[in-house]
Parts: sequence; C-alpha cells; structure tokens
Amino acid sequence: RAADGAALSLRLKGGVADDDDFSGPDEPPHKTGLTTEEQMAQMLEEGGSDWSSMDKDKVFEGLRSLYLKRVKPLEEASWYSHFATGATLEASDFDAKPMVLLLGQYSVGKTSFIRSLLGQNFPGMRIGPEPTTDGFTAVMHGVDERSIPGHALSMQKDSPFHGLSDFGNSFLSRFNGATSAAPILRNITLIDTPGVLAGKKQSTREYNYGEVVEWFASRADLIIVMFDAHKLDISDELTAVLEKLRGHQEKIRILLNKVQQIDTQQLMRVYGALMWSLGKVMHVPEVPRVFMGSFWDQDETNTDKEWLGSQAHAALLDREKQDLLRELITLPQNSIMRRVSELVKRARAVKVHAYLIHYLRKQIAGWATVTVWDKGAKQAELIESLDKEFVMAARRYNLPLGDFPNLAKMKASLREIKDLRAIPRLNKNMITDMERMFTAEIPKLLD
Repeated sequence: RAADGAALSLRLKGGVADDDDFSGPDEPPHKTGLTTEEQMAQMLEEGGSDWSSMDKDKVFEGLRSLYLKRVKPLEEASWYSHFATGATLEASDFDAKPMVLLLGQYSVGKTSFIRSLLGQNFPGMRIGPEPTTDGFTAVMHGVDERSIPGHALSMQKDSPFHGLSDFGNSFLSRFNGATSAAPILRNITLIDTPGVLAGKKQSTREYNYGEVVEWFASRADLIIVMFDAHKLDISDELTAVLEKLRGHQEKIRILLNKVQQIDTQQLMRVYGALMWSLGKVMHVPEVPRVFMGSFWDQDETNTDKEWLGSQAHAALLDREKQDLLRELITLPQNSIMRRVSELVKRARAVKVHAYLIHYLRKQIAGWATVTVWDKGAKQAELIESLDKEFVMAARRYNLPLGDFPNLAKMKASLREIKDLRAIPRLNKNMITDMERMFTAEIPKLLD
C-alpha cells in the first residue's frame, strides 16, 4: 500500500510513477481542456473504428455455430441452465456490440458519467443526490432519441436482452432502453443500473438484483465499479454485488469519482483506503486498475481550492480521463478475442459441471448396489460434503479446481432436485466433440 501511495503522490505532482501514466512516444498528443465528448470524438477519429465498418460476421457466425453444435447439447443434457443464472445464450450474444456495465452505490455519478460520455442527456435520465435511478437502462445507438420499454426489448429475438425475459414482469417493468445518436454509441452499449442500497432497502426490490447483475456481468465486455471520493464505505450489500463479479475480474475497472471535492492529502488517503478495502472484498492479490476523475455536474463552489488553477492537477485528471476513454474506444477492436475467450470459459465450466453431475450420479448408483436404504439420504449426504466431492471429482477426471462452480450456490441448486438420477447419463462423446472445438475448430476459425 505504501507503494500505491507513493505512485499516486508522483502522479499528483506530475512525475512519472509508471508507464501507464503517459501516452507512449508514438501516440498522438491530446489537447487538454477539452470536454469528455470532444476528447471522445478526437480519439474516435484517431484510432477508434466504427463497429458497423468491421467485417466480423464470419467469425461471430462461426462462434455461434460452434456453441450450438459443441456446447449447447452438453448444457441441455446436464441441466446446466438450472445451475447457472442466465445460462441460455442467444445468437445475438455473439454479434452484439460490446457492453459496458456501470455499478456502484447510489449517487456516485453513474448516470452523470454516461451523460458526460454522450455529451447530452438521454431519454429517461434523472440525476440527484438521492437514489434517482430505480431501474436498469440500456443506452444504445439510434438515429433519434426515444425510450423503449423493457418488455419490447426482451421480446425481440435479435436483441441481446432477449434472455432477460426469464426474470419476469417484476424486473422488465424496471428495465428500459434509451437510444441516442451520440458517436460513442456506434461502438458500445452502456448499461446504467440502480444504486446499491444499504440495509433492508436492498432486499425490498421486487426482483433479484444480484442475479440480474450476474446476468449482465457475464455478457459485459467491461465492468466499471464507481466510488464517490466522499463516500468510500463498501457496504455489505455492495460486497455481495462484488461477489457476483467473481470470475469476471479481468473485465473490472474502478472509477474513483468526484475527486475534485477533496484536497491532495485527503485524495492520497482515500486512494490508499480504497485499494486496501478492494483487496479484502475482492479476494485478489492485485486489485483492478483504479481511475480517478470528476464526471459530474459541478461548479467552483464544489471544487477544493487546491484544484482551482492548478495545471498539474488538471493534467492528472486529463490523463486519467484519456486512459479510461481509450479503454472504451478500443473495446470493439478486441471484441473477437473477447468473444472467443468467453466461449472457451463457458465451455470449460460446462465440462466441469457435466463431469461433476456424472460423478455424483455414480456415487448414488454405487450406493444402490450395496444397500436398500433411501437414495435421497445418500444424495443429501453428498451435498453436505460437496467440498470434498469437488476434490474427488477433480482428481478422478483431471479437472482444475479453479473451474468448479461456487460451492454454496451449487449446494442450493442441487437441493432443488429431488433425484439426481433424473439427469441423463453423461455421453462422453459430447465431451470429445467439445475438446475438438478447443484444439482444432476455434484455431481454424481464427486462421
């Protein structure tokens, strides 16, 4: 943490803390003092490609075909959809624009951040110090500004949000789309979310907030978790949401917002405290990249005096903003490999799941040959000792324990099935077909 503090101190003073603080010598210089929209337009012109001009249809069609032929049959045979939230993949999941999911407690500036990127308001937008965003909003590209009800979005087969219909009317009534002609939306789709509430308020939502976040996280290309420099507390509810993001750490970026409200010394302390808290909550040795910024409506009365007229402080925020915008701009360029990675990660999870169910069924079947006792008791015993069964199954079938599902969630899903023997026996030819996808078909597709 001392190293983090020293690095931040150098960044605040304008010194070089690491290679990420400055653009490389081959990169074109960016003008400072531009608005977020102007910087975005400049970066789009320099290096960002329009999604519509990219010829990726062949690769996406190939990935979709491989999923339908090699992965989905094993998913259906092993009841994978019962155990994984939002497991069903649609054709649109493979060729949809990159999706950016924004998360955070209420009033950290998620909606203001989107408006800053767009350079304009969008339909249905509300901003205030109290919890104002009470539903999920997909901000998409369109020739005109309009709001689309969630039911209509989920009914469209070619919509990337078709799978949200599984969450029912209680969620769809709190979900809507908003279209805007802002240039950045030609490349990405932004997902605005309700703020994470504290205490019992979070549990009063009429839908399962955590499962919806998990659905979006599994399909998002980038997840930005926002914090207010003045309200750094990570509540138990936010911790539970961050737990839903486990397995997606490579997508997560942290944005410390409204930093101009505090002085330099306070910012160093807040930055260090945030790094320490995230390390504990996310259970990772290295926390995701932390950006700093002030993406919100402000005037000089809200700005600490150290930031007023300071070129060094202005240059710091400008570099941080450029780094974050560059990540957003380059998402479409990296979309092919990201889709391949997601398909491989999903196939590995399905393989582990299929072998695990196969192993548990065999334990029950073996019990049946030596005793006439209730098979339900044996199944309950296996569920109670599931952590040990994970290890045994991993050894027997040479599976990495890192690919196994969440223990508590797996136990809960298994308890909902009266007799595991109702799940069909594993056809190992399906495993062989899926292995061929890894070793031959995906490399051939990319060649």
